[in-house]
Amino acid sequence: MVHSNDPASPAIQDFYEEDFSWCYGCGRLNDRGHHFRTRWNQDETLTEYLPLPEHIAIPGFVYGGLLASLLDCHSTGSAALALYRRDGHEPGDTALVPRCVTASLKVDYLKPTPLGLLLSAHGHIVEIGNRKVVVHSELYAGDDICVRSEAVAVVAPNTMTPRA
Repeated sequence: MVHSNDPASPAIQDFYEEDFSWCYGCGRLNDRGHHFRTRWNQDETLTEYLPLPEHIAIPGFVYGGLLASLLDCHSTGSAALALYRRDGHEPGDTALVPRCVTASLKVDYLKPTPLGLLLSAHGHIVEIGNRKVVVHSELYAGDDICVRSEAVAVVAPNTMTPRA
């Protein structure tokens, strides 16, 4: 597993409350999960990941479900980053980080994604509302764009926490 560790821009998932840190894709507390991590990279968001050999679709290529999962968590992490920044915060501040969930995810597979290359999802915030964020992302394998997505992420409802 490869993570981007730019100390100037920490991953938002490292600051999710414990109740929201169990996601199979990005939850830091899920020992068997992927541990996707999303951070600011100048004015875009970035998630990097090196798929494991078992993430195969057919020999030499990554399973599309893993790619969708990566883009799903990348998008909700991007939305959390955008909402947090809009409210004047950056990861590492003491303010509570908003936790977003997916309302809609559209994934377009442009070409087969080769196994063995670092994947990087680059996100662009195209709309930010009170509780909703629209994120457009492109997933690269090396220098080649393989997948595009559009996600609508919303702030997780109170009913999703044990405190509800």
